[in-house]
Amino acid sequence: MKTKKNKFLIFKPSKSAMQSGLSNTKRWCLKNNEIDKTYMSSRFCWTGSSNPERQIKIFFDNLDNAIKFAKKNNYDYDIVKPNKRKIVKKSYAENFFKRK
Repeated sequence: MKTKKNKFLIFKPSKSAMQSGLSNTKRWCLKNNEIDKTYMSSRFCWTGSSNPERQIKIFFDNLDNAIKFAKKNNYDYDIVKPNKRKIVKKSYAENFFKRK
């Protein structure tokens, strides 16, 4: 009998809209990416799932450690590389000068 292997995702989380700094975006995250059926509770209108492992996230300092962990535990995984940020330097003084 063949057992179904869970698919895991390795990625760097993006910063939230309420966050101005980048402190929580430096580490890599390993998360269960398996999509299971969800259901809606008729009484409380909560969304539930039959797979409690969807809530588990493991954080690593670098990508190599995350890959080693996934290989050691024989997980199938996909890696999502982060996009580079384009930083536009702005100056408050530019509001008062006309550009030609």
